[in-house]
Amino acid sequence: MCKSLDPKVESNPFLVILYVVRAAARLSELISTSEEELWFRRRNPYAPETVESSSIQQLGSTEIFSIEAINVPSSLEKTVERVILNVSSSGYFLDVIAKQLGLSKTSDVLISRPMGKASSETRLYFAAPKQYLLDMSSDLLNAKEACNSEGSLNARASYLSGQDIYGDAILASIGYTWRSKDLFYEDVTLQSYHRMVIGKTPGGIYKLSRGAILAAELPLAFTTNAKWKGSFPREMLCTFCRQHRLEPVFSPQSTLEESSESPKSHKKLKVTDLPVKEAQYENGCVVAAGVKDSVESGGSFRCEVKIVSKFQDFILECSPKDSFKKQSDSIQNVSLKVLLWLNAYFRDPTVPLERLNASADGLNIRFDPQNFIKVFMLCQHIHNVRHNETEEGKSVCSNSVNVSYALPGREFRSLNIEGPDSGVTPSNGSLSSVSYSVSLVTEGEHMKELLESSDDFEFEIASGSVIPHLETVVMQMTVGQSAFFSMDLPHQELILAAADDSARMLPLLSSKTCFLEYTITLLQVTEPLEDRMEQALFSPPLSKQRVEYAVQSIKESCATTLVDFGCGSGSLLDSLLNYPTSLEKIAGVDISQKSLTRAAKILHSKLDASMSAINSAVLYDGSITAFDSRLSGFDIGTCLEVIEHMEEDQASEFGNVVLSLFRPRVLIVSTPNYEYNVILQKSNLSSQEDDPEDKNQAQSCKFRNHDHKFEWTREQFNCWATELATRHNYSVEFSGVGGSGDTEPGFASQIAVFIRGPVRQEDVLPEVSDMEHPYKVIWEWSSNDSSRSAVTN
Repeated sequence: MCKSLDPKVESNPFLVILYVVRAAARLSELISTSEEELWFRRRNPYAPETVESSSIQQLGSTEIFSIEAINVPSSLEKTVERVILNVSSSGYFLDVIAKQLGLSKTSDVLISRPMGKASSETRLYFAAPKQYLLDMSSDLLNAKEACNSEGSLNARASYLSGQDIYGDAILASIGYTWRSKDLFYEDVTLQSYHRMVIGKTPGGIYKLSRGAILAAELPLAFTTNAKWKGSFPREMLCTFCRQHRLEPVFSPQSTLEESSESPKSHKKLKVTDLPVKEAQYENGCVVAAGVKDSVESGGSFRCEVKIVSKFQDFILECSPKDSFKKQSDSIQNVSLKVLLWLNAYFRDPTVPLERLNASADGLNIRFDPQNFIKVFMLCQHIHNVRHNETEEGKSVCSNSVNVSYALPGREFRSLNIEGPDSGVTPSNGSLSSVSYSVSLVTEGEHMKELLESSDDFEFEIASGSVIPHLETVVMQMTVGQSAFFSMDLPHQELILAAADDSARMLPLLSSKTCFLEYTITLLQVTEPLEDRMEQALFSPPLSKQRVEYAVQSIKESCATTLVDFGCGSGSLLDSLLNYPTSLEKIAGVDISQKSLTRAAKILHSKLDASMSAINSAVLYDGSITAFDSRLSGFDIGTCLEVIEHMEEDQASEFGNVVLSLFRPRVLIVSTPNYEYNVILQKSNLSSQEDDPEDKNQAQSCKFRNHDHKFEWTREQFNCWATELATRHNYSVEFSGVGGSGDTEPGFASQIAVFIRGPVRQEDVLPEVSDMEHPYKVIWEWSSNDSSRSAVTN
């Protein structure tokens, strides 16, 4: 009611007190008020039968309930502590809370709005500043300013509740629920408190939805409904907005509708333009009506999302250019973009505005800096993450790496993998199932406290859905193996949110040198749909056929040096070691450090045991669209099933760079033939990961992998390759594997073989420097090294 009188009550609930007291003063014939206290009462008592019907019946002797609650000090220098409220069955619970707060009168206790679910009784209890006992003629709008002089703002309590709280506060779940005579209560533990804190961040919401605070991370991409684990992005964004008292508005748009409207007539629905009857409310989110089921016959979708305050102040808007075949995918993807950007901010709330703007531009996000900072200003006190704390020995960064394949900047304290090699390894896009446990270990005292565990935790490789350390280790394992590794502590909040007995963890964290120890067993690997289709329909599988094609080309060209562009986990380089060839030097380039780590492990062990002619091998971390002079002039270059994972303009850029600067004698490029998908997707395998709600999937072929940015027809691939060859003095021949080139729809995997022509007089070759080395050496092997060991950088 007060919000209808003054919208500012939303951000300053203390105004309610003044409105209510002022209203009570006008009802002097009905209500008695106090000029010095925050209470009033009826002048005429209730009827006896009313009192009797509402009173709590006492049964037998008085009972004492010990209820766990949390003391949240206003000073950030003081720690949040566990307290016990001893509430008598014959007493009033607010008397106990008032005493805990050091107040002599219960009427001085203020109660926050509920936190969490709508039915929750979890609230913050705190002292009412005396400045609220203002003269009734005072300006109500000065109430907030009047309080500022009374005491310090409790940043943690204010952040949790979404309203300004001054002085110490008690977080408790206790009270009389609607139409109940019984006192409701439940313990609020330190773990509960810390889960509430991390639950106000996008990453924390995802971690909690997976029940894996120390293992899960907010994924970097939305793949498919079947592969996504935990809460969906849209659901998480709505939860995040509800936690921060914001409103998200989704505006899906069909590309068919866009093309039918002229630029002048097209108007996107804005929050302020949206009449009530034109909006639908779903799970606390606003969705533009008339769009949800508007397209059932093809086309694609884009979706914008705008986030506003309760006053409709603009906070941010995301308008991605990506389009999707399903409207639900467009909504999930725009939600995830916003969540990722917000999550990066919560990781470092002190990020300079210039960097914040730059990251927003990269995700097609625009925001109002003033309103944004105003909404999230308190998170700077709460989520100022300190990853490298060294004082008191809380978290000591190790300078030594006890594993040959640790990633730069992601150091392990130790790593050990045990068990026989089953040969079944994870790859990008595969679903890996692991059992794991995480323990807090105190150095030197051999104390170990279990924090978190799971018997069956599933995640998609290369989706960013787990912490980098865990994925790096799993990529080096085979099914059935177990791994043990330790790492430095993450932020203390995460540990306390994961621990069942957070109070017991605090002394260890504050006085001991601790680290986390992970134990993992790889239970199962489910290959990506594309790989399963190829293995089921082709013998040998397409991947092996591509390797055999490359081996034949190597033999025919008598190549001694080979570079694999986009080598991934090294499957091609590994397979080449199984064949006798003329190769003496091999190299691989990829942008995935985790994949390179896996490749290094495989190649190192295999080269040490082999008697091949290869005397040098090296793996580089870098983009294949950038030139590195160390790989210039190789005999043969390969790029198998890579370009479809890039944007089309990047694929063209790669073609230009490799043929004009790297200039291998022979270049082999393979990519899926989109026309063959109709055959692949007739198999039963193709429906295992389909969304049952997608009614249009049978009307057009899907890409073979969710990560593919494009898939070309034979004509498109031929045009791309022919144009590149002509421009850079190469000839090109077309072939393929899987199927037949003589019958429709051609090969399943189409291949272009570029052969460098002689330098013509009119050719002007670009000048390159021998010192262009943007790639970083991840692993290097040489047969001249007597120990035949890897050199990591």
